[in-house]
Amino acid sequence: MIHTRRKFLITAGVFAAGTLALGEDTVVREPNHPQLVEIEIALPRLPAAFDGFRIAQLSDFHYDRVFSAVPIRAAIGMVNRLDPDLVILTGDFVTGPYNRPRRRDKKYAWMVEPCAQLLSGLRSRQGLLAVLGNHDIITEPVFISEVLQSHGISVMRNGSRAFEKNGARLWFCGLDSLEGRPDLAATLRGIPGDEAAILLVHEPDFADQAAKHSIDLQLSGHSHGGQIWLPGIGAPWLPPFAREYPRGRYQVGPLPLYTNMGLGTIRIPVRLNCPPEVTLVTLRTGSANRS
Repeated sequence: MIHTRRKFLITAGVFAAGTLALGEDTVVREPNHPQLVEIEIALPRLPAAFDGFRIAQLSDFHYDRVFSAVPIRAAIGMVNRLDPDLVILTGDFVTGPYNRPRRRDKKYAWMVEPCAQLLSGLRSRQGLLAVLGNHDIITEPVFISEVLQSHGISVMRNGSRAFEKNGARLWFCGLDSLEGRPDLAATLRGIPGDEAAILLVHEPDFADQAAKHSIDLQLSGHSHGGQIWLPGIGAPWLPPFAREYPRGRYQVGPLPLYTNMGLGTIRIPVRLNCPPEVTLVTLRTGSANRS
């Protein structure tokens, strides 16, 4: 891990210097202007009553008053104009310590309060569901969960929730970050085997495990798309558990996966070919995914 962090910091330093030549695009314009990505995903087991159900996904806020507050506010406005059925938030509301201490350190968790205040302005027909990210886990996950829930954001840690419509049900399942205590058996407990289930988990590479279970769709974040993405090369650095499926849409065996590129930044406030993202997923009945 020390070698990996050192590699990232060296790479980050090189690209931070390089951005000076690229002008304001990588440090002002791109990080502050979220893009809307709209996709349709067909799920064979989706009840007809939920055909057209729209999910707005936001992720990786890493709240601070200088850098990430701007794209978060912009994303909230975008989501509210979309008028989705449900909003999901896939973790990393705060930024944890870089040295990753063994014990929890609450001082890094306080930024969840202004972050939650902003996010409470999100609107949808069915409310807001959230899971925690690795940075939330290594700071103070209980405190972060309590603050989010006090602002009307339901946090799922190895649990599930069903939405009902015309006698049919659609399940949303929230798995704890892989840095915490993820328990997929507990997360899926009580869900009938013939009912559709959507898994929310911060780290996208968990899809290799999720694909072995009765899960219809996985929605994740964590990677930031690498923050820097070079054509023909990709990201100079990606975090663990986001190296197989770092951005966009994938098919992992029978499991469709979408990895959101997040809103905030860490280490350096730079994005290149990785704009902050608001994802709108429209669910469709059927056996073939459509874009």
